[in-house]
Amino acid sequence: MAYLNIFLYFEGNCEEAFLHYKNAFGGDFKYISRYTQCPEKDKIPQEYHDKIMHIELPISKETALKGSDWMTSDLNSDKKNSFSISVIAQSRDEADKLFIKLSAEGKVKQPMTDMFWGDYFGQFTDKFGVNWIILCSK
Repeated sequence: MAYLNIFLYFEGNCEEAFLHYKNAFGGDFKYISRYTQCPEKDKIPQEYHDKIMHIELPISKETALKGSDWMTSDLNSDKKNSFSISVIAQSRDEADKLFIKLSAEGKVKQPMTDMFWGDYFGQFTDKFGVNWIILCSK
């Protein structure tokens, strides 16, 4: 069965925010990456190279806060909707089924695909304007 996490988008202060959340919740970051780690970093503006591409702070066994600094050219730059619901599927098949059903009549931003960091990943805005991330970790 899949479980949900909230993925927050920031305007350059993601690291500061997540240090604050870490102080409040405790624990250690499970994952942190910067835009400089992206295989296509030459397409990313220089001022974003040291910004957070992805960060994860576990809150419990099934729950984590996840986040990123968005770029104005990013697909997630709608400031009215600065979060995504992140669904962690237990299999690729479950990820595909959830992606197809939830994205129906919505706007696909990233079809389900294997990503350079190792996850099977897709992203869309549903027909109600809610941002979703579907992933399956290896």
